[in-house]
Amino acid sequence: MSAQQHEEAHTGPIKTPGQVMWVSIAAFVLPVFIIIGLVFFVVADKKPAAGATNMERAVTERLQKVGTVEIRDANRPLKSGEAVYQAQCVACHGAGLAGAPKFGDAGAWAARIKTGFDSLVNSALKGKGAMAAQGGGEHNDTEIARAVAYLANAAGGKFTEPAAPAAAK
Repeated sequence: MSAQQHEEAHTGPIKTPGQVMWVSIAAFVLPVFIIIGLVFFVVADKKPAAGATNMERAVTERLQKVGTVEIRDANRPLKSGEAVYQAQCVACHGAGLAGAPKFGDAGAWAARIKTGFDSLVNSALKGKGAMAAQGGGEHNDTEIARAVAYLANAAGGKFTEPAAPAAAK
């Protein structure tokens, strides 16, 4: 009896030739048809590009220029240091955000004023710590220098606001 139980324990679920045929179809032929169907789906031309429902707009966005040109009046009057401060600097220096020295705080500005006006302007134009570079933005370098002088003078500095550069002849 143990020999009979031993043979039954090693038999598989396939017992007839018909079952062998269906298993071979399911194991080999069916995956081939699935792969062929996936290939046709991937190479089909009727699908829109990912994220682009308007193809004309998508092409235009891909072909747009990298940079832009902004034309400004080079002869416009320069803004004062106070105007530049109110427009750009007050957001951080008014409240002392991200370690920025507050407007008029002589203690916080004293060490910075000792480094000199050129050093302060360089820090403003190129950025320092959490402050981003201000050069090349809405205001030109002379206007940023005027704002630096205004901020430092409010805290006890004795800097003069830079004058407008002389016009080229």
